[in-house]
Amino acid sequence: MQEQKDPVDPARVREIAEEYYRSGQFYCSEAIVKTINDEFGLKYPDKVVRLASGFPIGIGSAGCACGAVTGGVMALGMVFGRDEQGDPRIDRCLALARELHAFFTHRHGCLCCRTLTHGMVLKSPEHMRQCIAFTGEVAEETAKIILRELDNPTGNS
Repeated sequence: MQEQKDPVDPARVREIAEEYYRSGQFYCSEAIVKTINDEFGLKYPDKVVRLASGFPIGIGSAGCACGAVTGGVMALGMVFGRDEQGDPRIDRCLALARELHAFFTHRHGCLCCRTLTHGMVLKSPEHMRQCIAFTGEVAEETAKIILRELDNPTGNS
């Protein structure tokens, strides 16, 4: 990671991710990956957002796993994932992904996009409000997890 001029503010991360979604620039998973990459100075090329492009609206608009959460998990992997076979960092990354999943399901009851948006018309004001909020909420929580873990490099809580 590169040197930060200003500390990362999870509330600002939320605002940026929400604005990407609200403005139509990116969907949920893309907005989170883009925001975390930029705000934490991860130095991934902008094309990293492409990795997140298949996850909105429940994985390819199939209504499965919430794209915001899958974007958050991808962002956690960008920071804590492994890039060599057998690297034991996978255990920490999986634990953090599980933590984000538990955070979201505790608040919303499930991860299923189809259930979360049941009865809503795609891109209706109601749908947009909810998905913008989910995007911001997950972006902020992802940032909090990253900040906490960067202050605890051994991963011991």
